[in-house]
Amino acid sequence: MNKDHQESNRPSQLMHSFWQLQKAIMGQVKQTAMDNALSVPQFAIMILMRHKKEMPQKKLQARTHFPKSTLSHAIEGLVQAEILTRTHVEGNRREMVLSLSAHGQTLLQEMTAQENGVHNRFKNAVESFSDEEFSALIDMHQHIISYFDGDEET
Repeated sequence: MNKDHQESNRPSQLMHSFWQLQKAIMGQVKQTAMDNALSVPQFAIMILMRHKKEMPQKKLQARTHFPKSTLSHAIEGLVQAEILTRTHVEGNRREMVLSLSAHGQTLLQEMTAQENGVHNRFKNAVESFSDEEFSALIDMHQHIISYFDGDEET
């Protein structure tokens, strides 16, 4: 393969690499969710709620980009399983606030500790990088993101 062809193929090669990485991560997310009797949307909700004491349902929808019906179904399942608590916002009976229950927090801790779960696999992969490799990877990602955000230098 000549140098011009290799360089013109670089965007496709990198896009394919990102696609393969995303596919591998999502496969592990699905497996981790299934191993814990959760759907992928339920798993995603728990991960987003991890560092929040509480979150309005509207904000959760904005962060997940799930359709309202998918989000409502996932939340209902988590509430029924006593993983999430759902309360009305004071003074606004139409708006709901969600929080992880004690059971939900315990389940989340157990999932992050699972040896073959997505958290540990990703952690192990990241920890295999030297500090320099990790910094370079983050810098490269930020560089690519800047082109999507329109901040690239010309």
